[in-house]
Amino acid sequence: MTDTTDTIDLSDRFDVVVVGGGPTGLMLAAELRLHDVRVLVLEKEPRPTGLSRGLGLHVRSIEVMDQRGLLDRFLADGVKHPFFGFFGGITKPAPEGLDTAHGYVLGIPQADTERLLEAHAVELGAEIRRGFELVTLEQGDAGVTAELADGSRLCSRYLVGCDGGRSTVRKLLGVAFPGEPAQHETLLGEVRIGVTPEELAAVMSEVRKTHLRFGAMPMRDGWYRMIVPAEGLSEDRTAPVTLDELRQRLRDFTGTDFGIHSPRWLSRFGDATRLAERYRVDRVLLAGDAAHIHPPTGGQGLNLGVQDAFNLGWKLAAEINGWAPEGLLDTYHAERHPVAADVLENTRAQMQLLSPGPGPAALRRLLSDLADFDEVNRYLVGRITAIGIRYDFGEGAGQDEGHDLLGLRMRDIALKQGRLYDLMHAGRGLLLDQTGGGRLSVAGWSDRVDHVLDASEELDAPAVLLRPDGHIAWVGDDPDDLLSALPTWFGAPAVG
Repeated sequence: MTDTTDTIDLSDRFDVVVVGGGPTGLMLAAELRLHDVRVLVLEKEPRPTGLSRGLGLHVRSIEVMDQRGLLDRFLADGVKHPFFGFFGGITKPAPEGLDTAHGYVLGIPQADTERLLEAHAVELGAEIRRGFELVTLEQGDAGVTAELADGSRLCSRYLVGCDGGRSTVRKLLGVAFPGEPAQHETLLGEVRIGVTPEELAAVMSEVRKTHLRFGAMPMRDGWYRMIVPAEGLSEDRTAPVTLDELRQRLRDFTGTDFGIHSPRWLSRFGDATRLAERYRVDRVLLAGDAAHIHPPTGGQGLNLGVQDAFNLGWKLAAEINGWAPEGLLDTYHAERHPVAADVLENTRAQMQLLSPGPGPAALRRLLSDLADFDEVNRYLVGRITAIGIRYDFGEGAGQDEGHDLLGLRMRDIALKQGRLYDLMHAGRGLLLDQTGGGRLSVAGWSDRVDHVLDASEELDAPAVLLRPDGHIAWVGDDPDDLLSALPTWFGAPAVG
């Protein structure tokens, strides 16, 4: 457990203060600690809530955990579910030859994900303090001063807001958050039921023929998650949901309340869709739900935030440690903002497909027919799982023409001496060299980039340069081209 204290020791200055101790903030703290960045995580809740809106990890997030040596911990607490294509209530068999070594969905409640990521961050040396709320911040040329609700102040070189959709950090920055307000609201809770699982499944199967926003699914240890549309939009979204309210909505939709009782937690969520105009204002950055909110359709929100942190962590560390090339930190917004915009678009589309009525039903039938084509199914799967993401690195940087692999993430592959992801736990760059040695070198960057002389039958390229987040920054076998690419992502070579 992380210590909860009444005060924060302000005798030392932190490199980074992360506001928000959810999956995004904890992942970011761990990524920063891999590079010896002094990081403090502030979480306003005095203890973990146990609430689990997110229920699992998609393929790319599973790969992220594998790249950092965490996957065994997650597999021990999670459940592998066979992978299949799903989009807006349409299910299809998984495409053959999916480009990953992890072709499954990992069912794991968000509370467990947070617990595992917190343990990882603490093991690496992150400081996590609960019960501290940010109220204001000021930026200067040298850093950020944050004031907390208890009147204490602390300084850091950078601050990152990972504090959710109602982000205090984003509001203090004055960053615009355009998009659409909530049109629909949904009740959510984990409860015990008073009917047999067979009775519940039979009712759910019938109701979902016309109402795809209703769901009831078994959890661990006899708990069930209930999801049902609310009667309308509540005037106060923070108002607690009552068990009677959930029972009544279940009766309205299904004719029964399933005898629900003993709720573990109850909540509500809306379908507001918004995207921050900027992810960075000088020394303050935004990540996760602080930067984007959208309906939970497709289970992409938690995954999107974790992947934000994975993209940002090494870049911010490079800036702090003094080797970042000019503009590296700005590539965080340039790369992740379009990804979030894409997720917002696909959740908008899915919400339309999930709506009742003949129009959405006709659209579902049409898209279902189209998804029978492998190319369409594979495209939709790539969008939901994030394995289809390709960052735009443009031309140059050692590449006269854009290579087919440039900008893609590298999936795990078998090497003659092991496997690729086992070599990426430290969060460093990596040159995977299949040329036989002698021609290519990372001399001058060996403090940031590992040179691995190995080969794989799964890689059709002489050599690839991987960023710490696993995306391919260079492909080829020309030493001069490599020497042109290395400074683009890893800065100037070390003197001596």
